[in-house]
Amino acid sequence: MHERMITNDAKITVEELNLHYGKVHALRNISLKIDANKITALIGPSGCGKSTFLRTLNRMNDLIGGVKISGTVLIDGKNIYDRKTDVVSLRRDVGMVFQKSNPFPKSIYDNVAYGARINGIKKKDWLDDIVETSLKRAAIWDEVKDRLGENAVGLSGGQQQRVCIARALAVNPKVILMDEPASALDPLSTSKIEELIFNLKKSITIVIVTHNMQQAARVSDNTAYFLNGEMIEYGPTRKIFTEPKDERTQNYITGKFG
Repeated sequence: MHERMITNDAKITVEELNLHYGKVHALRNISLKIDANKITALIGPSGCGKSTFLRTLNRMNDLIGGVKISGTVLIDGKNIYDRKTDVVSLRRDVGMVFQKSNPFPKSIYDNVAYGARINGIKKKDWLDDIVETSLKRAAIWDEVKDRLGENAVGLSGGQQQRVCIARALAVNPKVILMDEPASALDPLSTSKIEELIFNLKKSITIVIVTHNMQQAARVSDNTAYFLNGEMIEYGPTRKIFTEPKDERTQNYITGKFG
């Protein structure tokens, strides 16, 4: 069996992004460029806006009442907040992996095949190919290949999270957003997720929210530091961690704050 050819030119440009929850100004004038095929980490204390920002990149905040958004988010040069945007198609291109693994109460196979079936793929050999390729890319094929008919909810937490990543990969996204994907996992499962993320960037652009600064330092190419809804500093991870320009970034990274 040969893997499907996967190509990717995704890049994200955010300009003057503001978000209000009712009267709360949750994101303030965020502008940054996210490089294709790189891992971008979003760090900062709880409630600083990093998860809210992450969800603006596939319009997940649309699902919350009372949200107002201004500014532009360009993916491959197209403004995803344009009225003509097909949000279902957007969320296929920009997948999401949540903090708590959320497999469907179905078989491992049906979890991974879910998106392909929704997109009209019915042929079993095609679905078999997609499921195997996605589980291999999610570094869990060898652990589950003889258990594909078992309920995914019976897997360990780390395995569930990798099945969720496989489910996101199965529709060939250009971007994957990860909201603290390893925060509920043990160190061994965390290292497997980190290795997986690192390998995926060859074909996918990844944006990850993490509270774990060591994790940001280990896996990301670029890091953005958020505080009180503002992006304080953004740049190559090594520079952010060793030569931050802003004293607030320095205080957070050295543990004086947050």
